[in-house]
Amino acid sequence: MDSPKLQTLRPNQSQLPPRLHLLSRLSSTNLKQANQTRGNPLLFIAVSATFALFFYLIALAKGFNFNLGFHQAKRFGIVIDGGSTGTRIHVFEFSSKGGVPFFNFEGQGLSSMKINPGLSAFEKDPEGAGDSLMDLLEFAKTRVPNDQWGDTEIRLMATAGLRILSPNSQQLILESCRNVLRMSGFRFQDEWASVITGSDEGLYAWVAANYALDTLGGDPLETSGIIELGGASAQVTFVPREPPPHEFSRTIRYRGVTYNLYSHSLLHFGQNVAYDSLQTLLISRGLKSASSSVRQRKLIDPCTPTGYHHDLDMLKMSIVVPYANNGSLPSVHAVGNFTECRSAALMLLQKGKEECLYHHCNIGSAFIPELRGKFLATENFFYTSKFFGLDPKASLSDLVKAGKHFCEEESWSNLKKRNRGLNEDELLKYCFSSAYIVALLHDSLGISMYDKRIDFVNQIQNISLDWALGAFILHASSNTELAHPNHQTSGDENLTFLALILVSALIVVAAWYISRWRKPQLKTIYDLENGRYIVTRVSR
Repeated sequence: MDSPKLQTLRPNQSQLPPRLHLLSRLSSTNLKQANQTRGNPLLFIAVSATFALFFYLIALAKGFNFNLGFHQAKRFGIVIDGGSTGTRIHVFEFSSKGGVPFFNFEGQGLSSMKINPGLSAFEKDPEGAGDSLMDLLEFAKTRVPNDQWGDTEIRLMATAGLRILSPNSQQLILESCRNVLRMSGFRFQDEWASVITGSDEGLYAWVAANYALDTLGGDPLETSGIIELGGASAQVTFVPREPPPHEFSRTIRYRGVTYNLYSHSLLHFGQNVAYDSLQTLLISRGLKSASSSVRQRKLIDPCTPTGYHHDLDMLKMSIVVPYANNGSLPSVHAVGNFTECRSAALMLLQKGKEECLYHHCNIGSAFIPELRGKFLATENFFYTSKFFGLDPKASLSDLVKAGKHFCEEESWSNLKKRNRGLNEDELLKYCFSSAYIVALLHDSLGISMYDKRIDFVNQIQNISLDWALGAFILHASSNTELAHPNHQTSGDENLTFLALILVSALIVVAAWYISRWRKPQLKTIYDLENGRYIVTRVSR
């Protein structure tokens, strides 16, 4: 006989005692309300959307770039650097998003081409200056899509090579270039071809350096200064401890941060011009000593390795003529003495100090505050350091050691054999350049011989530290901010914002359904025998 099956049934509400009947209604109602509260998806969506918006606004305030793959149209800009030794064209690629330019200076994002000689070489043939740009423009047209030529700005900025020419010569050369740039097909205005100041050049180089270091747009005290040693001038730019005199002060704003800078260009103190000036100085000193004795017809050159024979035809006739009046030309003997060369270089750097209008002038009549923070030493600083095989963080004591060995311990013939691939005129100057750098950085600017805060570099993380790069960054940022003065949210940013909220909502709703699926179903029954409710699990 089968055993009887027990059935537990919930009593009819009308059969329950009044107290139990009320309790049953309350329990059922409470359970139902609780399940409704826990299972409302609209509440979860609203909460997730609120949190998504909150975190999105915080991320924007921190400068986070929400780029979920939306295509950004490429844009281009062109800067022509009219330097003293050559003319170089730079083609830059960038995009704009929400009033902020995003640059790409690696790989195909930056293209350059250089031609020789520089624009200043056309002083007697101004029309030739414009013609010299033709190959550069053809190069740019191969890098910029032809449908964007009309929207691509092209600027020509000439530096110290033109600054040392007369104003009339400058304008004739610039007008020749403007005639060609107007017909280039690129977007151009006459005022975009100009001779920039040395202060501008230093400022642009500082911007490029700190962009590469990822410190541009941050704390001014965390930025690095820059010292350039070009062919015709040298530039010093950094954030000083105290505000400098007005004529040396420059202020820029980048992404809401203000930078108060010291920036100054030392015209005629570039390496090439300084080398020529030093040769004149050395020969002039020889003239003074020779004037007291007709027999003395020997000039001493400590900045050239032993064994090199000077070509007197290359010397300035105004200096050689006094000797010629005595019946013969002098002889110039290269003696390769680093210490004497350094002393002569320092004499050159102090020239004009009597005209100083400030409490103290470090180089010539120029005021330079005490150097603060880290510095990058570029251009000829870097080339000289690289030639001697020094580490970018090498100290000046390392350069002294290398310079002394080059100047004093090897003959010119041996140096040529060991550097066959190098132009002789270029090789000849490394004795002078090493001594000049030490005289400039240590003897004039007070940098310790063992100080490690200066890096001899020309690029940071594949980004070239070229002032033209800094000029482009400032102009592109300025133009973009002018086009978006209120920094309104762009269409792509709206799409990104909506996508972020939708994804967050879907994730939360999915999590809710999963939790409901995993949550066991419960059934409440009434035990008549014991007079109480029992909650049991019901399998799905």
